[in-house]
This record gives sequence, structure tokens and C-alpha cells, in this order.
Amino acid sequence: MKLVRWAAMAAVLVAAPVWAQNPRPAQAPAAPAAAADPVLARVDGAVIRRSDVVNFQRNLPPQFQQMPLEALIEPIMDRLISQKLLAADGRKQNLQNDADLRRRMAQYEERLLQEVLLGRMLERQVTEAALRRRYEAYTKENPGKEEVRARHILVGSEAQAQAILRELRGGADFARLATDRSIDPAGKQSGGDLGYFAKDEMVPEFAEAAFAMKPGDVSTAPVRTQFGWHVIRVEDRRSVSESFEEVRERLTSELSQEVMQAYVENLRKAARIELFGLDGRPLPPAAPTPAR
Repeated sequence: MKLVRWAAMAAVLVAAPVWAQNPRPAQAPAAPAAAADPVLARVDGAVIRRSDVVNFQRNLPPQFQQMPLEALIEPIMDRLISQKLLAADGRKQNLQNDADLRRRMAQYEERLLQEVLLGRMLERQVTEAALRRRYEAYTKENPGKEEVRARHILVGSEAQAQAILRELRGGADFARLATDRSIDPAGKQSGGDLGYFAKDEMVPEFAEAAFAMKPGDVSTAPVRTQFGWHVIRVEDRRSVSESFEEVRERLTSELSQEVMQAYVENLRKAARIELFGLDGRPLPPAAPTPAR
């Protein structure tokens, strides 16, 4: 079993380049002090430190990031040693001067510059305070979903429902009647209490009647649904907003996109951008966007 697990981990480590596993812009961690960053291997003199192993794990899929480093040290070290050997052999063959390699390295450098630049900018601007302010604005625009708490008594005929209404007008206790008369098994156990529910959680006829009532109201007439005839009493109404933690991820994504888009737009405004067609001829400048 242990061998199968190790083989699965090794397959993941070999499957893709490390840099392709973590698309999220992030600031590179500061290099640790040598005393806290011991050498774990030397490969023909090239050093592999503990920080190399830690950084490698940080770029693995989430299920591996959460594992203890000790459980991954063997496959990670195996991969890092292979990388050192391959890179050294590439240098021996003078591949570092290959034109295609230089072009690809320049592209990779540009991407890293973008990631680090945007990552540091987001760290400064997508703060807890900024997210809290956005949440306040969000709750003002989305005041919450209205919910009703109600009891009901379900019977099989309109005549039975009318008889129950007469008893209630005479002072009978709603919960006791629900326990004694309702054919809804759950309702019999809870005195007919359905708890809080949103309008779209009930069949339309029941929901329309319940949401038209105020706390303390009893339906003036029986309400018919596919289940039978209902007598309804509304206990309470409330508006429920999503909590900050429920929407944090969405707000973070939205704010991050807005911040990055605004930053790029400012760069574009300050830059001189010339466009050319596929034939190499200059394209006419784009018409300015009319002010709104």
C-alpha cells in the first residue's frame, strides 16, 4: 500500500512543470537564513537546500501542500536531484545559448514579473479592511433573503380545515391541534412547526399564502395544495443576509479583478501602443471611447 501511494505521489511530481501548478500571482518568499536552511543534498557540487524542498511543495496540488513535508521528502528530493542533473547536462551541451531557449526564458521571465508585480499590488490593496468595506456595500445592495417561520395543520378535506379554523377562532391551541389532527407526520411531532423557509422552498400556493401574512396571523381560509388542505399560522419573519465568510472568496475574486484591470488600464493610458496587421502594415488608431 505504501509503495502504491509513493508511486502515485511520484507520478504527480513528474507530470507537469512546477511553475504550471500555481497560476495565482504571489510574492516570492524571502530567502531564509543559512542556519535555518540546511543543505539537504549536493549534486556534483550543486546545492539543494531545505527551502528548495519547501518551495517545491508549495507549488504542488492542494492535497500535497497539506501533507507533512516528511511524507513527501523522498519523491521531492528525487525530482530535485533529477532537475539538477538535467540542467547541468544541458549547460554542458551549451543549451543556455540556444536561441529558442533564450526566447522561452524571456517569455517565462515576463510572466514571473507579471505575477510578482500583481501579487504585491494585490497584497497592498485587497486587504481585510477593503474586503469589509466591499461587504458593507454588498449587503446594502443585497439586503437579504426574506424568510418566514410558520406552523401548519394538514388535513384531507376543506370541511376538516374549516372545522379547525372554527376551533382556532374559539381559542384552541394551534400546536396542540396540529399534533392531534395533522396528517403531516413531521408536523405532528413538532406541533406543525415548519421552521424558517424561503418563498421558493415551498409549493407556490402555500408560499403565496404564508408570505402574505404577518406574524401572529392565521390563514382566513384553508389553503389547498397537492398535499391536501392547510391551515397556516405565521410565527415570525426575518431577512437573512449572507455572512462575510460565505461571500469572502467571491468578494476577493471580484475586488482582485477590478484592481488588476484598473492597474492595467492606467498602464495602457500612459503607454504608446502601435498596432500592426498580419501583413506588418500599421493599423489605424482605434477610435476613442465616447465619454459616458
